[in-house]
Amino acid sequence: MHRVPTRPSSRGLAALAALVLPLALVACGSEEPDSGADGAQEPVAIEITVEDGAITPKGDRIEVGVGDEVVFTVTSDVAGSVHVHSTPEVAFDYTEGTTEETLTFERPGVVEVEGHDPDQLIVQLEVS
Repeated sequence: MHRVPTRPSSRGLAALAALVLPLALVACGSEEPDSGADGAQEPVAIEITVEDGAITPKGDRIEVGVGDEVVFTVTSDVAGSVHVHSTPEVAFDYTEGTTEETLTFERPGVVEVEGHDPDQLIVQLEVS
C-alpha cells in the first residue's frame, strides 16, 4: 500500500512553532555581558583592604572592557594612596575607613594598580 503524504494541520504547525521558537531564540541569544536596566554595562567592582600594613588582593588579574567603569573600594586602617599605571597615569588617595574611586580605561593593555606603603602590586587590569 502506498501512503499519500499529508500536510500538517494549522493546529499541528502552531504546536510545532511553540516548541521550536523558544529553542531558536535561546540558540540565537547574545553572549554579551549582563547589563543594567538601562542597557549600561555594570561597573567592575574591586575591593581593596589595607590592614596592619598588608594590602589585599595581591596581584590578581581582572578583565575589564575598554570604557567600562571600574569602582575601587578601599577599606583601610590608615590613609594612603593607590597608583594606577594607565595612560595617562592616575593616583588616588584613600583615608582611614572606606573610600571609593571610579575610573574608566580607554586604551587596551595591562594596567598595573599598586600601593607604595607597602610597595605592592594590588591588581593587574587586562583592558580589552
